[in-house]
Amino acid sequence: HLVFEQINERRPSLRMILTDRPYKRILLLCASGILTGLTVIFPQIGILGYLTLIPFSLFLLNAMSDDSYKLRSLYGYGFIFFMSFCLVNFHWFINLYPLEFINGMTQSGALIVVLSGTVGMSLLHSITGALIFPLLALTSRSRVGRRLHPLYPLMIAAAWTILEWSYTFGELAFPWSRLAISLSLTPVAIQTASLFGSYFISFIIVLINAYIAYGIIWALTQKQRAKKLVIALSVTVCLSALLFQYGAGLCIYLLGGAKEANRTVRVAAIQGNIPSGEKWDTETTSKTFRIYEEYTAKAASEGAEIVVFPETALPWVITKGNKPYAYLSRLAKTYGVTILAGVLTSDSQGEYNSIVCFTPDGEAHDTVYNKRHLVPFGEYVPMSELISLLLPPLAELILSSGEVSEGVGANILELPQGNIGSIICFDSIFEMLTVESVREGAELICLSTNDSWFTDSAALYMHNAQAKLRAVECDRYVVRAANTGISSIITNRGESVEELPALEGGYIVQNIEMRNSRTLYSYIGNLFVYVCIFFTVVFLAVCLLTIDKKAFKKLLPHREQNT
Repeated sequence: HLVFEQINERRPSLRMILTDRPYKRILLLCASGILTGLTVIFPQIGILGYLTLIPFSLFLLNAMSDDSYKLRSLYGYGFIFFMSFCLVNFHWFINLYPLEFINGMTQSGALIVVLSGTVGMSLLHSITGALIFPLLALTSRSRVGRRLHPLYPLMIAAAWTILEWSYTFGELAFPWSRLAISLSLTPVAIQTASLFGSYFISFIIVLINAYIAYGIIWALTQKQRAKKLVIALSVTVCLSALLFQYGAGLCIYLLGGAKEANRTVRVAAIQGNIPSGEKWDTETTSKTFRIYEEYTAKAASEGAEIVVFPETALPWVITKGNKPYAYLSRLAKTYGVTILAGVLTSDSQGEYNSIVCFTPDGEAHDTVYNKRHLVPFGEYVPMSELISLLLPPLAELILSSGEVSEGVGANILELPQGNIGSIICFDSIFEMLTVESVREGAELICLSTNDSWFTDSAALYMHNAQAKLRAVECDRYVVRAANTGISSIITNRGESVEELPALEGGYIVQNIEMRNSRTLYSYIGNLFVYVCIFFTVVFLAVCLLTIDKKAFKKLLPHREQNT
């Protein structure tokens, strides 16, 4: 009853494709990683993501059946796949070069920073991602595991889901390249995120790829009766997953458009288009003030009640009575609008990257939002002493006058128009921060960001796609004001109704629905991820308790076996 035991005997052609030569395995995994990465960067071809992980899954399923693979080599193959995937997703760090907006940055220092971002972040993600390969191989070397082979594709999908979630933790947390982003231009496809979160979308994508690969292997290697049963199973699972994703997604999409809003408010997002190299230059202060006043006046003339500025639109510490404070107070009072301004604030605990609200009477609102998830090497230096010693240029990446402190709490703005939840830049890729805002009563999410570092690279579009996922997860409109783009107004169904392109100044004004409905996801959070963890732990535990010692020894290097 061993699973796949005849895989390399019955079909030499499959052996030639998957296991004949190491370079063929490497090419197979690299192609799969690169193609999958491209679907994330270019959501225009995101639908191909249902197929690009088939080579990855074929290799994994084949490796689980082939006792000749060692744990060390499997980890190496996993590392190669994830490195290919991550290098594609993080290639945009190159656009930071030569980091002219950082005073004193040399060309060699800029090169070190760019390589550290592109290669370093890819290494960090690949080191952890590669663990999937040997862990799954362990499950197939047990008596129970070999009998539960129909669950192998489920295990692959669960492991990927857990991996994506794990990137939200630690000082170097960077959950930038989720598979769900690949479907951000297909609103119906991402609606089930309102039920179980964006990780569920990634799970479905991997699950479909894995079951297609599972069906291919059995079709090529097994007898007619078994072949029909397994192909039927694979087709049923794939179709069921697609039907649920798109069927439920269509229902949610239609219901989301049919629900009446609490009230409608006219909101504007301002895009000043002032590069980072100029923002902190005090000589450009008058230019900054002139640009934001011009766009605020135009937005107000089109009926805007609330005007959202980008992150650190005025990159100075604001205190009552100082020049930036007086400017914002006058602006709000003159044009009769509520302004959510990206500024810096400070208290006895430190300096903060903040959103301060000025009401039409010219007064600053008592509630101030402070950025909750800071950008490593942008707003603070993790492991600063070690980094300063090993890679001094990385320690010079702080863009403000010094490190800023992390904010605490959603700090919902209670305005006459409704309750507004704020998030700043990096906050938007950590889904639970938006959920926390909604749980505390936010009816609209205003996102201020400064992506000017990335010029017009893929990073801008990936970051904007993350905001679409947040909108769907919580059934909230998102108003996104970016310094140099992309500014957008996103509906609760994840559709951009209007956008400002990168590297252009301007403003957008739209009627926004203030909503107080709640999604299932806003109640349960990442419960689906916890279910994946439970399933994976139980599966691994059962398999390891019944592991075949002979098969396990074959997974180890020869020296370890002799020991």
